Formats: sequence, C-alpha cells, structure tokens
Amino acid sequence: MRASGRGVRSVDRGGADNVWTPDLKRWGKPHYLAIADALADDIRTGHLLPGTRLPTQRALAATLDLNFTTVSRGYVEAHRRGLIEGRVGRGTFVVDPADTTRPAEAAHARRPGPVDFTMNLPPEPDLPGLQARMRSSFAELSGNLADLLRYQGFGGTEADKEAALRWLGGRGIVAARERLLICPGTHSALSSILGQVAQAGDTICAERITYPGIRTLAAHRGLRLVGLPMDRHGIDPDAFAAACTRGAPKALYLNPLLQNPTTATLSRARRDAIVATARRYAVTIIEDDAYARICPAPPPSFAELAPEITYYVAGVAKCLGAGLRLAFLVAPNARAALPLGDALRAATVMASPISTALTTRWIVDGTADAIVDFVRAESAARQSLAAALLPAEAYVADPHAFHVWITLPAGWTRSAFASQGRAAGLGVVGSDPFCVAGAPPEAVRLCLGGPSTRQQIAHGLERLAHALDGSPALASTYI
Repeated sequence: MRASGRGVRSVDRGGADNVWTPDLKRWGKPHYLAIADALADDIRTGHLLPGTRLPTQRALAATLDLNFTTVSRGYVEAHRRGLIEGRVGRGTFVVDPADTTRPAEAAHARRPGPVDFTMNLPPEPDLPGLQARMRSSFAELSGNLADLLRYQGFGGTEADKEAALRWLGGRGIVAARERLLICPGTHSALSSILGQVAQAGDTICAERITYPGIRTLAAHRGLRLVGLPMDRHGIDPDAFAAACTRGAPKALYLNPLLQNPTTATLSRARRDAIVATARRYAVTIIEDDAYARICPAPPPSFAELAPEITYYVAGVAKCLGAGLRLAFLVAPNARAALPLGDALRAATVMASPISTALTTRWIVDGTADAIVDFVRAESAARQSLAAALLPAEAYVADPHAFHVWITLPAGWTRSAFASQGRAAGLGVVGSDPFCVAGAPPEAVRLCLGGPSTRQQIAHGLERLAHALDGSPALASTYI
C-alpha cells in the first residue's frame, strides 16, 4: 500500500513485515489517544483495509520512539472502540466496521481490551452446550417460582442437604446430616464460627499472608489475629506449635489448598503435624476449603484427619460462580452445629432459596461437575499462558489455580506496579490486604479467571511481562 500522506509507510494484508507509522503530532492529543484516532482515520479513509495485520506493540513503540506502555494503551483504546482485534499467536488485525455478521457481543469478547486481574473468579464457561445446560436450569426453576420467593426453613431442605453431602463426598468428606448447615456464602459461615469459638480479645492464628476476608471478620469481632511464618508449602508447623505455647490461641484459620493469594498447598506431612499440635493444645481448626473441587487430587482435608476439632467450610463461589452465595458448613459434631445454626439464622435468616435450589439441581443432574471440569481445564490453559509469558523467577502458581502470586523485581514497589497496571488498563492487587504480620512484601496477586477470554488474558500478561522486564523509572511518567 502506498503512503497515505497520514504517515502510513506500508501495510500488506496478512503480511509478515507490516509497518504502520502514524503522524501523532497532527492530533494534538496524548500519544495513546492519538494512536487510536489515527487508526480510526486511516480505516475510515481506506488507508487501512479490514483484515490488515498491524505491527506489534513492541515494533510500533520502537518505530515511533515511544514507551511500550503508551502504545499498549493506544491499542487498548482502539480495541475498546472496536477498530481492531487481536488473535492469539497471529497478531492484531483491523476490523471491518461494516461487517454485520459479527455479533456485537462476540466481537467484544474477542477484543482484548482492559483486563481486570483483581477479582479472584473462576473462568466463566463459554462452551455452548454447557451454557445451554446452565440456562435450562434457570428455566426449569421458574416452574416453582412462587415457592422460591417465599421464606424457607433455615439450613436447606432434605433434598438440599442430600445434594450438599453428595458434593462433599466428592472431596472425601462423610458427615452426619445433623452436622451440616447450608449457609449464604463463606463469609457468613466464617463469621458465625468465629463467634462460637472465640470472644473479643482472644487470639486466632492464620497464615502470615492470608485471605483478606478473615482479617476483616477478626477485626470486626475484636479478635487478635496472629500471622504464622509460611513458605511455598504453607505454614510452618513448628511456628504453629510455638504460637500455641506462647499465646494459647483459640483457633487456627487455614485456606490450605491452592491458597489465596499464594497458591500454596499444605502437604500431608504438615497437615498431620498441625493436627497433632492442635489436639495437644485444644485448638480448633477452621478449614476454608474454597478450591477443593478444583484440584483433582488434593491431600486429605482437616475435616477427614481431625473431624472432632475442625469446622469445615466449602463455598461454591470458586467452583461454580461467585454469584452463587452458598457454602456448606460441617461442624465438629451435632451439638456444635446447633448454636451455629442459631447465629446464622439470626444474622442472615436463610440462604437464598433460588441459589440453593439452583446449586442443588446442578449437583444432582451433573451440571456442577461439568462446570468444575471446565474450570479445571480452562485454569490449566491459562496457567500455561502465564508460564509462557511471565518470567519464571518472578511468580509462583499451581497448575490447577486461577491466580498467581508475583514477587516484584528489585526497584518495583507494589503500589507503583499496581499504578502502572491501571495506567495500561490492567488491575492487580498489592500484598497489603493479605498481610497479617510484618511489612507487606513487594508482591501482587494476579487473577486469571472471570469473564476475560484467553486472548484477553494473553494480551494482559504480555503487557505485565514487559513491565516486569523494565525499570519502574521508565514507566513513572506514564502513570
């Protein structure tokens, strides 16, 4: 293609050496907006034809002598406007604005625009057959809509409990029905458990880097939260024993499988050591097993190893979808379940009948297992993208998790990196909300699930990898 007079030197549709060199000065705007405007103008005037492959962001940054982040933001803005789309492994292409055969929803899904890596959600099923199966469940529930809009007895129906026990059985947990409570989400379950096992001023142990929800709940109840040293394999059992000697904690909170945020999984040997210490010092174990069904071969749960001292909570948010505010709580015995039920009923009245009925139906008809199979496979695929694009020394992950924990290279602070991510249309979470004790490490959590497609995930990971390779001083002027 001949030069257009607007700065396009040469563009070959589908070619391997495309060069598009816009004149950004003529737009009088920040460079990233000028890139999007120049693309729009050259597409409108025919100087860029639909299907034309554009230069890579790195190549265009070098050609225009710009920071990579600036060009990346320009491409993000162009994607947002529907001017271009990326294809994993092939490049970025001009979109035909007159193509009415591309459904708007599908076109948006293919455009790698801003990616939210902050919310720890499972990948959302996009298989047409599975989506149809999930939608049909909602339609079938409408036949009983009047009942689902009424108050229900607390704890779920017998059918709901039967389904919950079946779900827990897939984790290897066998419990009497009297020990089981169906709760409106993990938070309500944890809050009620804390209220039963400790009083204001008491000590609760947890991982030094832990799930933020337990920090909030402990603070709300006036509990002293003690963070235990940990490594890639979870908390140090000796440190737990020492804490029991010094402070007589009432309970130990653990997220022991694919831990949020570090992805650490406690080994069987460490679990056995922790159980022995907890029994010796009469410490209750609170097991938040949010990712149990995602991991295909998890170690035995604490509810199996020490059922008489363990409160076990299995929420469905990380397995089936965050909007299903439902959790299954197994108390150490039937007597302990009674005051828990009273506390939950007083605070929440009941779990949503609609969420409960839908979850029960999905468990019984196999849809829940199909969703879990999808989440496992998609999480593994996204972890493969992370392994291919992120520097191996910078992060830790588990092939079954849908989040990673990035330790930032020298020079970066967690706040600067998070700000840099926001400037490039990406969201990450710094270590501060996860840290129980000591100075927060220079680290961030990156979530790979949610509504983003693999293409969007790959696009975002490429930009984060570039930032990790670079100096924060180079990026600071673009924040």
